[in-house]
Amino acid sequence: MSLHPSLQSYADAWTHSIDAISELVSPLVEGEWNRRTPCPGWSVRDLVSHVIGLDCEMLGDPRPIHTLPRDLYHVTNEHQRYMEMQVDVRRHHTAPEMTSELEYTIIRRNRQLRNESRQPDALVRGPLSTEVTLEESMRNRSFDLWVHEQDLRTALGRPGNLDSPGAYVARDVLLSRLPKVVAKDAGAPPNSAVVFDVHGPLEFLRTVRVDAEGTGSIDGAPSLGPAATLTLDWETYFRLACGRVTPEAVADRLKTEGDPELTAAILRNFAVTP
Repeated sequence: MSLHPSLQSYADAWTHSIDAISELVSPLVEGEWNRRTPCPGWSVRDLVSHVIGLDCEMLGDPRPIHTLPRDLYHVTNEHQRYMEMQVDVRRHHTAPEMTSELEYTIIRRNRQLRNESRQPDALVRGPLSTEVTLEESMRNRSFDLWVHEQDLRTALGRPGNLDSPGAYVARDVLLSRLPKVVAKDAGAPPNSAVVFDVHGPLEFLRTVRVDAEGTGSIDGAPSLGPAATLTLDWETYFRLACGRVTPEAVADRLKTEGDPELTAAILRNFAVTP
């Protein structure tokens, strides 16, 4: 294996999630591919098309030349338009076509990962003609894939893998965005702290501290006298952070203490994925 050690956890997470997705969709009959997922406007087929399409882009395949229909209500910005292209081009594919393309893409990506010798800071193609480092690209890919595995599990009624390798990547990605949510988006006051106490298959306690200049940072130490404390389970945490549910829909799974205006502002701004 020539993969750089700092990339191995992302490769492991990708492998675990893609194998789980393949196992979930392989036995589906034609009608089940049309089931709705938590992603607006996307069926199971659409979500798997998205997975295939982005892994093809990781392989360096050219993007499809395709004109999107004008009546896709869920496509409202350039980022969504970019993502929709790989989905819409496969919208009429049959179940066997979907599973065979998925399997072929997995084989190609596994081969690519086995032979990957680039450094983590090597620049690679990102969405919308951007350039990102290989490490960022692989981290984002393993995060995206685990979240979509969970979307499929929700659509198909097959819960699981809430503590898989991809779950740990998702935890770290989502936590890295928490200081901005608390300090900037929710406007927590200077010299305050907000505690997040998360239980379930993944358990962690994190404190976001806002300094005198209003800049947020995060650590694992508890706070004495925080401005607010939010207690929730891991599944609720990531579904909120990924915009899959609203705070109102999961109010019974949330416990908040402290400043009610601050906790409301944090929950209002909690979704961090596009």
